[in-house]
Amino acid sequence: MKSNSIKVDYLSRVEGEGSVYIKTRNGMVEDVKFKIFEPPRFFEAFLRGRSFSEAPDITARICGICPVAYQMSSVHAMENLAGVKVAGQLRELRRLLYCGEWIESHALHIYMLHAPDFLGYEDAIQLAKDHPEAIQRGLRIKKTGNDLVRILAGREIHPVNVRVGGFYRVPRKEEFKDILERLKTARDESYRTVLWAATLPFPDFQQDYEFVSLSHPSEYPMNEGKLISNKGLDVNIRDYELLFHESHVAHSNALQSTLKGRDSYLVGPLARYNLNFDKLSENAKQAAGEIHADPPLKNQFKSIIARSIETLFACDEAIRIIENYDRPPTPAVDFEIRPGFGFGCTEAPRGFLYHRYLVGEDGLIRDAKIVPPTAQNQKMIESDLREYVKANVGLPKPELTLRCEQVVRNYDPCISCATHFLKLESEDLRA
Repeated sequence: MKSNSIKVDYLSRVEGEGSVYIKTRNGMVEDVKFKIFEPPRFFEAFLRGRSFSEAPDITARICGICPVAYQMSSVHAMENLAGVKVAGQLRELRRLLYCGEWIESHALHIYMLHAPDFLGYEDAIQLAKDHPEAIQRGLRIKKTGNDLVRILAGREIHPVNVRVGGFYRVPRKEEFKDILERLKTARDESYRTVLWAATLPFPDFQQDYEFVSLSHPSEYPMNEGKLISNKGLDVNIRDYELLFHESHVAHSNALQSTLKGRDSYLVGPLARYNLNFDKLSENAKQAAGEIHADPPLKNQFKSIIARSIETLFACDEAIRIIENYDRPPTPAVDFEIRPGFGFGCTEAPRGFLYHRYLVGEDGLIRDAKIVPPTAQNQKMIESDLREYVKANVGLPKPELTLRCEQVVRNYDPCISCATHFLKLESEDLRA
């Protein structure tokens, strides 16, 4: 029996520590594992015994790339518990903050993490030698998103200005003057990004995914809505745990999620795009039409197209909000916390993020549950790996290895708040 193995010990362009194991025998796929071996970080345990008001600052430390999503999900959960609604300009400012995070996160993934796969480069540094204009464009877009987050949230990483009920401080309109002009430039560059992304070489990989995302009746979903899917799901977020199940598998330190009675599902830009296309800005829909990217897109390699269109949308939305902004008279609304359960769900750049808290009479958190998008996509990543290897097992080993790495990177997995490496092992056993 001939044994063969492939190992890629250090793969940057993935946030966190993980590995992939693929075993084939006589051209058949026998085993696939997407392993997350980074040590658990115990944020849910850290929250127990802390005041409800501390949740936004603690959860913002979970991720350095999408801290707003964690922070906002915790805020919405506490406001759900308190029975308070943040509306008007305060709500618009929160949406604006989300735009900043989507812009910076999507630009990072598109240009620095994902594009090198399509163009045959080891990393963005090598890509920049031959395509400096593309990398520079990505960095400018990302910097605009980072600066927008800083203006609203106090700093670019782990923001500190968000609180339950609103903000500690709201900006004056003149503080947006410079960033507004830069957002208009970023909008033009994001449009070019859509056209550029559409020229990348995409493997033929159509899959019958169950797409799941938030859906709002009048706007593209960011921080409010119901959970829907293309296969009939339509539920309030408080019912999440009745329909979604988390389980532990031996090869991963992160829990895997499934829909009860159905199996794996996909969250993220491709899901949002397919389920909410009609809510995009006219500019974003025009760009999609220009590249013939009408939904549904069922090739996860084309998630880079969905991300680029969402970046354009986020620029459009940020410009709209700033141009119509009037500084609210108070930075936050009054409320009284009460004991019980609170539920929050917002759309992180990588997919929807669920939070649930139990708060006692004393305002202290008794229990916390946080379900990040990468954990939800784990099982689907394994399914994609299995199907891709099954269809391409005859490829030369180096090319198949690279494509398997890209299958994982299609999801922009955020294994932790730090970028380390993905370790790939493949074993081919032939009789």
